[in-house]
Amino acid sequence: MKKVSVFLIAVLLVSLLPAYSPSQVQAETDDSYLFDFGSESSPVADGYTQVSNTLIYDAERGYGLSNEVDNRDRGEPDNLRRDFTNGADYSFTVDVPNGDYFVRIIAGDDIAFNRTSFAINGESEGSISSGAGEYAELNTNLTVSDEQIVIDIGNNGRINALEIIPMTKIESLAVDTVTYSADSVVELSWDADDASSHYNIYRKNESDESFEKIDETTDATYTDTSVELGFSYTYAVTLVHSSGIESENSNEVTAQIFNEEIEVPSAPAGVAVNDATLDNVTLNWETTDGAIQYYIYRANHNPADYPEGAVTFEKIATTTEASFTDDSILTYNPYYYQVRAVNEGGISEASEVAESPVTEVRKRQMEQLDRALVAVQSEDGVYVGWKMLGTDPKEVKFNVFRDGKKVNKKPIEDSTNIFDENGTIDSKYQVKIIKGSGDKITEEVDVWSEDYLSVTLDKPEGGTTPDGVDYAYSANDASVGDLDGDGEYEIILKWDPSNSKDNSRSGYTGNVYLDAYKLDGTKLWRLDLGKNIRAGAHYTQFLVYDFDGNGKSEVVLKTADGTVDGQGDVIGDAEADWRNDGGYILDGPEYLTVFEGETGKELTTTDYTPARGNVSDWGDGYGNRVDRFLAGVAYLDGERPSIVMARGYYTRSVLAAYNFRDGELTEEWVFDSDDEGNEGYAGQGNHSLSVADVDEDGNDEIIYGAMVVDDDGSGLYTTGWGHGDALHVSDFDPNRPGLEIFQPHEDASIPIGYGIRDAATGEKIAGVDISSDVGRGLIADIDPRYEGAEFWTSSAWDGSSGNGLHAVDGELISQSIPQSVNHAVWWDGDLGREILDHTFDQDNDPHGVGRIDKWDYENGELVNLLTPEGTRTSNWTKGNPSLQADIYGDWREEVIWPSSDSEELRIYTTTDVTEEKIHTLMHDPVYRLSVAWQNVGYNQPPHTGFFLGYDMDEAPRPAIETGDKLFGPDKNR
Repeated sequence: MKKVSVFLIAVLLVSLLPAYSPSQVQAETDDSYLFDFGSESSPVADGYTQVSNTLIYDAERGYGLSNEVDNRDRGEPDNLRRDFTNGADYSFTVDVPNGDYFVRIIAGDDIAFNRTSFAINGESEGSISSGAGEYAELNTNLTVSDEQIVIDIGNNGRINALEIIPMTKIESLAVDTVTYSADSVVELSWDADDASSHYNIYRKNESDESFEKIDETTDATYTDTSVELGFSYTYAVTLVHSSGIESENSNEVTAQIFNEEIEVPSAPAGVAVNDATLDNVTLNWETTDGAIQYYIYRANHNPADYPEGAVTFEKIATTTEASFTDDSILTYNPYYYQVRAVNEGGISEASEVAESPVTEVRKRQMEQLDRALVAVQSEDGVYVGWKMLGTDPKEVKFNVFRDGKKVNKKPIEDSTNIFDENGTIDSKYQVKIIKGSGDKITEEVDVWSEDYLSVTLDKPEGGTTPDGVDYAYSANDASVGDLDGDGEYEIILKWDPSNSKDNSRSGYTGNVYLDAYKLDGTKLWRLDLGKNIRAGAHYTQFLVYDFDGNGKSEVVLKTADGTVDGQGDVIGDAEADWRNDGGYILDGPEYLTVFEGETGKELTTTDYTPARGNVSDWGDGYGNRVDRFLAGVAYLDGERPSIVMARGYYTRSVLAAYNFRDGELTEEWVFDSDDEGNEGYAGQGNHSLSVADVDEDGNDEIIYGAMVVDDDGSGLYTTGWGHGDALHVSDFDPNRPGLEIFQPHEDASIPIGYGIRDAATGEKIAGVDISSDVGRGLIADIDPRYEGAEFWTSSAWDGSSGNGLHAVDGELISQSIPQSVNHAVWWDGDLGREILDHTFDQDNDPHGVGRIDKWDYENGELVNLLTPEGTRTSNWTKGNPSLQADIYGDWREEVIWPSSDSEELRIYTTTDVTEEKIHTLMHDPVYRLSVAWQNVGYNQPPHTGFFLGYDMDEAPRPAIETGDKLFGPDKNR
């Protein structure tokens, strides 16, 4: 662009408008249109045309706004960005010649969060978001056919600047030379363009779906020295303007790095693992005639275990020798290798697969549980169930005794339950274990008279807030942990005041309490979080887990001045009151505290990370987004559990990992989306998180909505698909290796409304783009006619095309779906999952009544299995029980609901006999960690780390060690 000409035109525009139109400006300024938005008195950036908030479009001028709007001038940081127009649903129009253009919109605010949506010539371009002092950009290419560009500005409507630059994409890309050798090269050229600052070079090979940028150059030629013999590559280049706007891809050209007239070598023979240690694997094979080099490929899964093509081998190395040592892995897991021979003719077929052995088994510290024997009176006898532990061998067998006499004729080896037709309410039961782990016989138990166990509660007294509002308490979210090391779970319950608030609502709330109860109703302790912890779903995320390996669970949560521990001791300043007039707590210290599970005693307290800092850095100035907290437990080293605390997900997201060892709390790492290189992780979080080893390196990752944080605190990947309410992680598809993630999304402009992605890479497997805010979704194996799980969302209730019940591969099964998207539960005797929800009238009652239903896939309707009369659900429309988890009996789940008056908790268990023998789900790491984070944010159902459903393979035996065997007082790992 000629700066002198631009300056002269700008001066003329100021004095002569509306006599000069953009078409005249365009003729003098190298065909570019540059606009600076603000007020009539705001300064205008050099080279830009002023658009004041009162400048209305007319055809003679050729540009302007649809109507007068507001404006702001912050005085910083420069003339282009300091000022902007803002309003609701207005537009800017500019007349331009027909043709192709690059459009860049700059929008932001020096002192406040901004999110503005844009549509150009009727096509939505989505929203751009930025925090205070940040300025987001929207870059797009546009073809104009009616001599006009109309930009619709929505939401809160900020626009600082607009740049419209005509540019024609390169059409002359050509392959000049290809060299076939071990050091192959490809030489490219194209016609130069004076409008460019440089060119970007893009490439993909035959297996890639999209181009990847490999380099940039200022010349109109490029030599690619990174190609490999035997492959075929496709190239495209783009022109980048001095403004930074990039053209569309050029014409595509392909270069084959092989000679089709030369015979391809045969596949290498005799490939075998010659040596394997923890940190390397050595392969050898027979020399292949005519081979110049060999390509080494590796996979994490045995292709023989999956349908053909399901397992992908990744090329990891090139060698000229008939041997190779892979030192990039740790052999805690097996790996699978193939070798291909290469010459000028191309790449051979793959060799036979060679498997590397596991050289060291790494075990996770888990709870040492008892058999959780349960006996329940039924109409025709007594149902009896008990746990198979994750430490039991496959051959474990059981004998059941009623009143000291054996019930079964021969040892039970194919299940962990029995129905005793001769049992009565007065019977007592005991189970003896044959070839199992742990104790050889259980304690004797009485028979429940109902299908639930009642746990009496000590309901707190209500109170009155400073503004005179009365409130009462109801039982809310719960978790479980073995607090005293006896092998039996205790319940940790959060009490919710009736004036608890969502972060978006102002107002005082009552104090939050946490109680610990044994299953016989004995109350162990109470925590009073004090006036400086607000009540609501997003404030108190509590973790119950054995973090130090002493065989007893701790309780970890965010605290503040005035929190009182289970022994009556106060944390911080007991007199401090940091509440503002709106009831928000935006000042004062924040703490992270570890409490002893058995006594509620404070063990250690440190400053809470992620810290609050500047409230507006999180997306607003009044306290909504800054206090969005999440938490989870993760085995970041593959053996011992760590604490993960998190803050923010709508814009900025920060996660911090801690270890609690030997009475000390130490920070391990912090991930911040504001850090350089993490920008793509902003705004990707959900109202909940999940934890699993998605990349199969033995260490857990944190699935934070549409992004994943690796075990070392670095970003593993972000999809960019944005925030959503629901999140589900498991092996939902038994026919593909690894885990999958199912999630609905709220942003209508992203490429997927809801669907499934590969947990390790973020690659979309199946999805539905419905261009709307998808509120909730659920995935569970509810139809035995289709392999794997099925998924559906609340958006399907309107019967829209493409929405409905989907198979795990995305196939639309039916537009009839279960009218429920809250929870799924393993309840009856088969391997499918049932639907856990509630009956709810949101106009008359903040609580519903729970229910468990089975999907009748043949008739497309729900059939009720259980309605726990006299109970209620929590968290309004979410329909949450206090907890669902495998607490009693066999592998199936129990559901805990409070009574309608919150005077008791009821632990409901199934009495359906099952023929399936599966270890307790609480010894599956993914499921156990799901129970730990279940109370966090918007409660989600727990899932297993293996496929559990119709026609499943045998459940894998978990690599765990229980109790203090790994990390007790005499162990130092």
